[in-house]
Amino acid sequence: MQSTNGHSPRKAILYARVSTEEQARSGYSLAQQLEALREYAAHEGYEVVEEVQDSGQSGASLARPGMDRVRDLVAAGRVSVVLAQERDRFSRVPAYNYLLKQEFEKHDCKLRALNDRGDDTPEGQLTDDILDTLAKFERAKTAERTRRGKLRKAREGKIVATFSSDYGFDYNDTRDNYVVNEQAMRTVQRIFHMVGVENRSLYAVRKTLEEEHVPAPSGRRTWNGPSIRNIIKDEVYKQHTFEEITQLVSPEVASRLDQGEVYGVFWFNKTRRTAEQVTETGPNGRIYKRKTKTVHKPREEWIAVPVPDSGVPREWFDAAQEAIKDNVRTSSVGSKFWELSGGVLRCSLCGGRMNPNSVARGGTRYFYYRCNKRWQDGTCEHNKSYQAERLERLVWEFVSPLLKDPDRIRRGLESMIEEERQGLHAEPEQEAKAWREQLAKVDKMRGGYQELTAKGLMTFDELGAKLRELEDTRRLAQDKLEELQSRLVSLQDLERDGAALLESYASATQAALDAATPEERHRIYKMLRLRCEVAPDGPPKLTGAITGELEVCGLESRPDGLLVQDPPRAMAALRASSATTL
Repeated sequence: MQSTNGHSPRKAILYARVSTEEQARSGYSLAQQLEALREYAAHEGYEVVEEVQDSGQSGASLARPGMDRVRDLVAAGRVSVVLAQERDRFSRVPAYNYLLKQEFEKHDCKLRALNDRGDDTPEGQLTDDILDTLAKFERAKTAERTRRGKLRKAREGKIVATFSSDYGFDYNDTRDNYVVNEQAMRTVQRIFHMVGVENRSLYAVRKTLEEEHVPAPSGRRTWNGPSIRNIIKDEVYKQHTFEEITQLVSPEVASRLDQGEVYGVFWFNKTRRTAEQVTETGPNGRIYKRKTKTVHKPREEWIAVPVPDSGVPREWFDAAQEAIKDNVRTSSVGSKFWELSGGVLRCSLCGGRMNPNSVARGGTRYFYYRCNKRWQDGTCEHNKSYQAERLERLVWEFVSPLLKDPDRIRRGLESMIEEERQGLHAEPEQEAKAWREQLAKVDKMRGGYQELTAKGLMTFDELGAKLRELEDTRRLAQDKLEELQSRLVSLQDLERDGAALLESYASATQAALDAATPEERHRIYKMLRLRCEVAPDGPPKLTGAITGELEVCGLESRPDGLLVQDPPRAMAALRASSATTL
C-alpha cells in the first residue's frame, strides 16, 4: 500500500473502547468505532498494524488489557499513530492523555482522535486540553446531578435501590422502599434470638444455619461470621418508635408515617466508595484487579429512611449488640509460625490466599491451610485443605538446595526485576512529572475560581461544584504519585532483597539451611517473591525467582496424606491412623 503523499505507508493502530455502561447504548459500539477508524485510516493512507479493543473497560484508568497492548506495540517501534474515534476513548482523565502523548512521542508515535480540533502547534494542543477539561467537567456535573438526586430522594423518605436489598427484605414495586420477606426475616429473627437470648456464639449460629440448610444472604449454602455480625449491627432491624423516627427525618416524611407503628431505619450516605482498575505483574503476565476504597462519612451526613418493622423485639436487638460489642476474632494458629502465610501459598483456582487454620481433636491440635474465599463466602470451588507441616517441609526441601545455586537464583531475580520494570510502562520520572504538573494546575485553577466568585462572576454553588471536581483531580494525582512511588520502592526492595539473599545464603552449608527456623524460611520466601499455588487435582507449583513443581506421590491415598477433603472427618481419620505426624 502506498500513502497519499507517495512515501512508504505509515503504520497505525486502531483503538476502540466501550465501558460497561456504554455497552447498553445504541450507536456507540466497538464495531461502529472500528468501522469509522478503518475508513479514516484508508483515506489517509495508513497501514493498519492491529485493531485493539477494550470491551467493558472504564476510561478512568489506564490499567486495561487493550491499552496495555497498545503501549507495548508502540514501545516495540515502527508505529506512526494510534487512532481512536474520540479523545475520551483513550482516557476520560486529561492527565492520562497527557501521559500517553508524552510516552508515545518518545517512540515517534502520535496520539490522534477523529474529533481532534487542534494540531501539533501550542495553540492546537491548548485547544485539545480545553476540550478534554470541558468533557471532564460535563461528566463531573452529570455525576453531581446524580448524587444530588439520590440525596434528595433519601431525604424524601425513599430508599435508593442498589443491586440487592438487606437480608429479610425485598424491594417494593417502585423500588423506593422495603417490604418484608417473611421467610428470610424469620431467619433474621432467629439469629437475634440465638445471640441475644440464648447467648450463642456467632460460630454456633453459623453451624446451626448450615446444618439446617438455610441459604445465606448470598444464596449459597455457607454462612460466615462477618455476614451474621453485619446483620446484628444493622439498625435496619432495630425497632424505632414514631417519636424516635421524628427526630431523624423531616416533618414531611414523618407526616406520612403511622404514629402507632414502629419502624426500622435504613441509613443512606454512610460511606464514600471509589473503585479503580489496577494492573500487577504476575507469574503468567499482567493481572487486572479492581481496587476499591471505602471511607466512612461523619454520622451527621447520614440520611435516615424509615422502613417496615423487622419483627425483632428491641430487647433482642440490644442484647445481641451487647453480646458482640467486645468480640475480637481469636486466632486459631496457636503458637505455630506459618511459613507459607502472607500470600506465599495461593489457590490456583481463584488466586486468593490459602489461610492458616487449626482443629483441636482429642487433646491434639492439627494445623492446615485452606482457601480463604472457599471457606469465607463459598465463591471458590477449592474444597481441599492442606496439612501445614508436610506442605511446608515439601516446599523447603525443594527451595533449600537451590539456594546453593546462586546463578540460578540471580537469573530468576533479574527476570522478575525486568518484568517489574516493564510493568511501569512509561519512564517513572516522566510519569511523576505529569502528575505533579496536574497538581500545580489544580492549585492554579482553584485560585482562579475563587477570584471569579469574589468578583461575583460565579455563584457559590458553582464554586462548590468546581472545587469538588478539582478535589477529585487532586486526590487522583496524589494517589497516582503514591502508587508510582510504591512501585518504585517495590522494585528497589526486590533488587536489595536479591542482593542480600545471594550474599547471606549462597555460601551457607546444607546443614545450616536445614537448621533454618520457620521465620527465616518465611523471610527467604518473601525475598524470593515465592508463590506456591495448590490445585485440587495436581501437585503444588512454585513461581517467583525460582520455579518448579513439587513431586508428591499418593496425595490422597492415605488418611495422613497432604490433601484433606473434609477437615473434621480427616482429623478423625488421623486419630485412627498410626502415622499422625508428617
